[in-house]
Parts: sequence; C-alpha cells; structure tokens
Amino acid sequence: MQLTKIRLGDYIERSTINNKDLKYGEELIVGVNNQGAFTLPKGNVDGVNLKPYKIVDNGAFVYNPTRLELGSIAYRTEGLCIVSHLYMVFYLNEEGKKIIDPMWLYIYFRRDEFCREVTFRNFGSQRPEFNFNDMSEIVIPLPDINVQHKYVKIYNALITNQQCYEYRLEDIKLACDAYIDRLKRSRDGVPIRKYVKQIDNRNEQNRKNTFKGLSMDNYFIDSIADTTELDFSKYKIFAPKEFGAVLMKVGRDGRITIARNDSDEDYLISPAYYTFRIMDINSDYFMACVNRSEFERRGWFSCDTSARGSLSWDEFLNLTIPNADKNEQNIISELHRILLIRMRINDQLKEQIRNICPVLIKGSIEEAQKTKEA
Repeated sequence: MQLTKIRLGDYIERSTINNKDLKYGEELIVGVNNQGAFTLPKGNVDGVNLKPYKIVDNGAFVYNPTRLELGSIAYRTEGLCIVSHLYMVFYLNEEGKKIIDPMWLYIYFRRDEFCREVTFRNFGSQRPEFNFNDMSEIVIPLPDINVQHKYVKIYNALITNQQCYEYRLEDIKLACDAYIDRLKRSRDGVPIRKYVKQIDNRNEQNRKNTFKGLSMDNYFIDSIADTTELDFSKYKIFAPKEFGAVLMKVGRDGRITIARNDSDEDYLISPAYYTFRIMDINSDYFMACVNRSEFERRGWFSCDTSARGSLSWDEFLNLTIPNADKNEQNIISELHRILLIRMRINDQLKEQIRNICPVLIKGSIEEAQKTKEA
C-alpha cells in the first residue's frame, strides 16, 4: 500500500474509562490548549469532583469537542493523566497501529486544513461540537507507514530543537525567582499602592482602535468577543506602557492577570478591566514581581466569597512586592526582559513547527503518489 483513503473510524476506538474509584488525584489533571499541547489547569481545582474525569495514558488522542476547530487536540506521550469528562479520548485500534504512525496522524490534525474541515462539518449547528462519531467519519489520504515514519522523524527533530530551547527558559526563570525570593527574605515588602496610579480613560469620541483582551498568560490578545452593536464609547483607551488587570475572577481562576501594553498603539479594552500607570519603580521589575505565582496566591487569598471570587481594587493595592533598590531592580528587570524575549522566540519556534505541519503532510502524500505511479 502506497497511498489509500481510509475512514478514520475503522482504525480508532473511543475510551470512556473514568476515575470513578478516585485512584488519581488533582496533581494529574491536565487540559488541552489550542497549541496542541497538554497544560496544567489554570483555574482552582480544589474540591472538584474527580470521579467523572477520564483516564488518559500514552498513545491517546485527546480533544475538546467544542474547540477542535481552534486546534485543541493533543497526543499523549508523557505518561498517565486525567482530563475533563467533556473531552473526547481515543486510541488507535490494533488494525490502526499496523498502518498509521500516531505522530503522523497528530501532524495531520495540527493543520489549518483540518481545522477548516471541522468548521465546515459543524456549520449550522446551534452549539458546534465535534463528537466521536464526527471524528470517525473523517476520510484521510494515508501514505505507506514507512513514508509516514520518514516525515515524522523530520517533525520530531524540530520538536527536539524547540524543547531544548524551552528547557533553558526554566533556568532563566529560576534565576529571576531566586533573586526575588532572596530579597523577600531579607527585607519587608512594600504595598504596590505606593507605585500604582489608577487611570480611567474612556473612549468618549468612539475611536475605532484595536479591540484587545487579556490572556491568562499575561499578555494582550485580539479579543474574541462579539463586537456587533457594541457601544465602544464606554470602553477604555489603553495607551502604550500602561498596565491592565483582571480582578473579577481571581478566586475562580486562582490567578491575577496583569499585562502591560508593550506596543506603540492605543488599544480598546473592556471597561471591566482595571487600568493603571506605575511610578517610581522599574516597570520590568514590577512585572517580574506581580506575574509570580506567589503574588497571585496572595491575591487569591484576599478575594471575596462570590462565585467568581473577585479581588477588590483596594485589596489589590495592599498586595506587596520586595523593596528593592535601583541596582537590584535593574538586575531582576534585565533577567525578566531576557526571559520575555526568549519566550517570544520560543513561541515563534512553536508557530513555525505548526506551519510546517501541512508541508510535511503534503510531502508525504505526494511521495506516496509518485511511488504508486512508478
């Protein structure tokens, strides 16, 4: 067999095995992001009922059926974990293992072409959800498994290079955190109200600036909100070098989202966000301190008891950071800037790897076609 078309459902089997015996705990919970990777949960998982969580082992494909068109599918190679009962989990069956390299199939799923097919199949649904039956009906042009192996080796080499780069990021982060921890142990903290000045610059002239939202990873992203009939005159103008914070769901998410506008343009952001400038402190040092998980935990502790767990502006200002002199601030800020630069490069490497997925799939299919014709 050089190239054939297969119905995926003939070669995969769904798994619904759950954690009903509570054999596995919160430390094994993961989610799937739109980068095709498993991630730790961003929200608070304390007290979550783990019985319906699905058990995932190596060799499993896991996807979010309501976000598959965004690329939320991952292949498990890092050992056992548990995922939300809302996720779909499937494995190659015995016949599938004979003719399909699972990494080749994962590369196939990581293409924009596949995401567009999912979107097309979901068209007209009131609540688009790509279930296992939908996945089973996918028809795939499949090269010979030896051809698949060849292109998987290229992909794995790129992944290895990116992971080596990412591994070094942890060294920089550890150095930055260790320096801040040393300062914290050697002196009293200072409430951030000393450095923060709240601003509330409304878009009264209804200017059509870029509409942004805040990612939970502390940077600005294009908003996914429906802007139809929105009155942007109530939104906030967010200027370069200003800071934005999301405080209304700190308890629910277990973190504080704080980001700085590092662009050269004004943004429009939700009026629900707090915006502020900082004074008398190195802005990179400030960012290095407030984006730490320890700072976020103290914010979580100070939340109210509402369903979302909001953090009041006054309680936010009472949170402290180490009192560092200018030289110490400069050292930490330099580490933090290097970390951010390398994180952006790492993100670019990941994006390049995703962009090469369609090239690899196309190459494997064309090679199989040529072999068949010969």
